[in-house]
Amino acid sequence: MGLILFTDLDGTLLNHDDYSYEDAKPALKRIEAENIPLIIVTSKTRQEVKTLQKELGLEEPFIVENGGGIFFPYDYGNFKTGNCKRKNNHCVIQLGRSYDDIRRFFLQVKDQFGIKGFGDMDIQEIIDLTGLPKQQARLAQQRDFTEPFIIEKESKIDELEALALKEGMKITKGGRFYHLMGIGQDKGKAVEVLIEVFKNNLNRNIVTVGLGNSQNDVAMLKQVDVPVLIPKPNGKYEDVGLSNMLKAKYPGSLGWNEAAIGILDRWL
Repeated sequence: MGLILFTDLDGTLLNHDDYSYEDAKPALKRIEAENIPLIIVTSKTRQEVKTLQKELGLEEPFIVENGGGIFFPYDYGNFKTGNCKRKNNHCVIQLGRSYDDIRRFFLQVKDQFGIKGFGDMDIQEIIDLTGLPKQQARLAQQRDFTEPFIIEKESKIDELEALALKEGMKITKGGRFYHLMGIGQDKGKAVEVLIEVFKNNLNRNIVTVGLGNSQNDVAMLKQVDVPVLIPKPNGKYEDVGLSNMLKAKYPGSLGWNEAAIGILDRWL
């Protein structure tokens, strides 16, 4: 039996306020010792994830920008990955629209709806909105598939989404921002594709686990065998109607650690 963990970052493995994973280190060490694939599934960019993976010592596939693309380390386990295009030291399965396409539509509607995206902001604005250090804020601007944005009047979001749909795009809500992206992508679709790749390349049964905390994690949680919901910093949970879902007791990395250790104890 093989275990695969899929995890969101902000507010899940990483604390919402300080982006720390300190409290998750016991589970992370055990996951590494057991050689369990830990797959990051995030709204963050490729460059942000590569930096974090290096810090964590991970050399696993990862999913970025809310399912816009799946990146594999080149020659990962000699896996056959299908429609995967070489990009530096990785190959990528693209599921989302290009960032150029996303920005083209965004610029057409930004004044009408009072929206401001990462492509319109300077580094200091991103730092102020996210609390990220300067270098990480720069990495957050290097986008491939999606545009995070803020909107002056929340009441206009439905009208904006209707226009986006006509252009083959959609809007989802993350922990801090709205995200404009291609209609054919979400975390769930990317996780589904990646699970299929693992099943086609591994000669054993697998159990898939997903850990997330917000609306844009719901599609991912629906694709896995064991969905785990992490509470918000205020202790409340996203409204997710899954009968087999587990709920962590604590927010952020502390709750992630407790839930992950419980799963390892059960399945290993």
